[in-house]
Amino acid sequence: MSTTIATCRACGAATLEPVLSLGKTPLANALLTKEDLDKPEPAFPLELVFCSSCTLVQITEEVPPETMFGEYLYFSSFSDTMLKHAEAIATRLTKDHALGEKSLVVEVASNDGYLLQYYAKAGVPVLGVEPARNIAKVAEEKGIRTLCRFFGSEIAQELRAKGELADVIHANNVLAHVPDLNGVVSGFGTLLKDKGVAVIEAPYVRDLVEHCEFDTIYHEHLCYFSLTALDRLMARHGLAVHDVERLAIHGGSLRVFVSKAGAYERSARVTALLEEERASDIDKLSFYAGFASRVNGLKAELVSVLRDLKSKGASIGAYGAAAKGATLVNFFGIGSDLVDFVVDRSTYKQGRYMPGARIPILPPSALVEKKPDYCLLLAWNFADEILAQQKEYRDAGGKFIFPIPNVRVA
Repeated sequence: MSTTIATCRACGAATLEPVLSLGKTPLANALLTKEDLDKPEPAFPLELVFCSSCTLVQITEEVPPETMFGEYLYFSSFSDTMLKHAEAIATRLTKDHALGEKSLVVEVASNDGYLLQYYAKAGVPVLGVEPARNIAKVAEEKGIRTLCRFFGSEIAQELRAKGELADVIHANNVLAHVPDLNGVVSGFGTLLKDKGVAVIEAPYVRDLVEHCEFDTIYHEHLCYFSLTALDRLMARHGLAVHDVERLAIHGGSLRVFVSKAGAYERSARVTALLEEERASDIDKLSFYAGFASRVNGLKAELVSVLRDLKSKGASIGAYGAAAKGATLVNFFGIGSDLVDFVVDRSTYKQGRYMPGARIPILPPSALVEKKPDYCLLLAWNFADEILAQQKEYRDAGGKFIFPIPNVRVA
């Protein structure tokens, strides 16, 4: 069911150096039904490596995309933070690029139409490309034209042949997920108009390492990008990063603006961040030295805190049945002996169980109803949103445990 790579997904070099091993874990979004609890659960190696040739950080194991994304339980619209983030960039690009009824905005891995809906409301034609059947159906029901397929060079050529060229291509938190990196990036070049822009967002590997955000690592996330790695990847396909922004979302992300080489002048922000990365040695294995030991130290600290609380009779819940939460509980060995239940806003997840750990998933109202003494914040990347939503629980004396970058209780 999986394949182990021996060469870099971006440049093809056999120069992969070990960074961190998370052992064997189940697929992070493979939530279990009650009927699944009596069945064996597949687990796959989760090994992080660094390519010393092109600097791309990646995992070595590939699970077929159809296995992970044919049916999917992550719906972006359940997060208020994601909706505000999407509306802001859509409004900005509509204005900056004078988009109108003759334009086209394409989103790769468009989920439930959470982003494209804002272009559609502004009268801009849109097209989503979303491989998960259940999610593509929801987008279509919202009136978002959606192709239920995996994006790549083939679909880009088909669209170009029909005269459908994009003014804007969005690829939010998707480039990390694709095994055929070069095919997808080549597709961007094929589908873009001459002055078109691809806007790519991805978790920033620098923040991941510096803030010990190891839970961003799971089988869906094949690659972890620096600007250096992205710049080299784009150049390989006649594209150029002409602007970049650092975002706070998801614990620290990059937003890069990509166009056909020569279409736009490179901004000073790109030059400055590339130089910053060189100065920090992000293009060398030494940058990643010590990451594994810090992750293991965090594991020992959090498990010790949870066990101590349990030994004193405390009840503990958790918030966030997302992929990063699955990575954390499985690598740390946190099960129902330490955490009684997990809550999540997504009605698609409620009534299921966390993969591996098999902790039941309940609606957020369970925090007020069951009143656990503590709540482990697995979805720490949406902390502000969650803390605001859970004012009643906190006012009643409930405390949150933040696991990353350091264990703290508040």
